[in-house]
Amino acid sequence: MLNFEELKSFLDEKADQYNAPGFIENDPIRIPHRFSVKQDIEIAGFLAATISWGNRKAIIRSAEKILDIMGNSPYDFVLNYSEKDLESIQDKSIHRTFNGQDFAYFIRQFNRIYREHESLENLFKIEGEEANFLHSIERFRSNFLEAEKHRSHKHISSPYKNSSAKRIIMFLRWMVRKDKRGVDFGIWKDIDQKYLSIPLDVHTGNISRKLGLVSRTQNDWKTVEELDIAIRKMDENDPAKYDFALFGLGVTKELL
Repeated sequence: MLNFEELKSFLDEKADQYNAPGFIENDPIRIPHRFSVKQDIEIAGFLAATISWGNRKAIIRSAEKILDIMGNSPYDFVLNYSEKDLESIQDKSIHRTFNGQDFAYFIRQFNRIYREHESLENLFKIEGEEANFLHSIERFRSNFLEAEKHRSHKHISSPYKNSSAKRIIMFLRWMVRKDKRGVDFGIWKDIDQKYLSIPLDVHTGNISRKLGLVSRTQNDWKTVEELDIAIRKMDENDPAKYDFALFGLGVTKELL
């Protein structure tokens, strides 16, 4: 087992290796990278992150289908769609269990939010003594989903129900993390990246256990917080950079 300094050095090296423009091409982050306007990046990024489960090539294909439906102008579409536009979406197949009804619901919610707010950042602000995005995600979730019951609710995970909220955590990394490497956008200026966590899935969970970063066997919110403790000891100002390291180790299967 590596000691702390060796492990930090190893993960720093892997993060440096994968946090590079070459990472973009085969990752869902390539979808928002098509845009330069903040709101386009947010909407394309949120939708791409929402459908990010399964094969990465399939995710990218499905996200490209979403952009095509929106005329490759997400913000304009969200503000100016017609009811006829949404009717034509309802029966479409989008990605796995995320279907046309879900997509239409998301568009309506985006429309309402962007009429009230300049950016989605306003809905994710960290408050008071909060240590991570636990409460922030829930505040966003209750705003985005409102009170009415709808089948789309399952697509926005709840850390209060102990979900790892992997896709929202990944989206937050894209929006909040600031460096000069060209992968993450860092367009949200009022949220500090020190609050970010690692998007936890089967791969990052397994690698974190192999490296002794976490001991819990489930990939849930409690494990996200256990991993927070470990990675923030290595870099308290930019903990989410280690997502690149864990992802890279998952892809290369270096630790198998």
